[in-house]
Amino acid sequence: MIVRTLQEAEQSERRVVSDNWESTRMLLKQDNMGYSFHITTIYAGTETHIWYQNHFESVYCISGEGEIETLADGKVYPIRPGTLYNLDQHDEHLLRASSELKLACVFNPPLNGLEVHDENGVYPLEADAVA
Repeated sequence: MIVRTLQEAEQSERRVVSDNWESTRMLLKQDNMGYSFHITTIYAGTETHIWYQNHFESVYCISGEGEIETLADGKVYPIRPGTLYNLDQHDEHLLRASSELKLACVFNPPLNGLEVHDENGVYPLEADAVA
């Protein structure tokens, strides 16, 4: 059984901070669950270009408000508590936070732990793992 608290994970290498967001990776590839699970905060007033070419992601909004715009068709979807969106087509998108967003995220295949977006908004398929 794997038991972790968000508080202890936030005090470890599992907390990854970038310009527009921070993500605490609660479950990673090394945990052998077949997916990774993250609690991610998107900072208020930011826009993040994301294009997970190597991963599928499901995102559930815990708190805050924002929107996601899919670049292929320009559709804009509001995000607020209780919203679930799924990037099932490797959708290139912009994620905008009008207030701080707290999100629960699941990735398949699982992340190793230290991934950050490259210049195209992509996470690499294999990145360095946390210790």
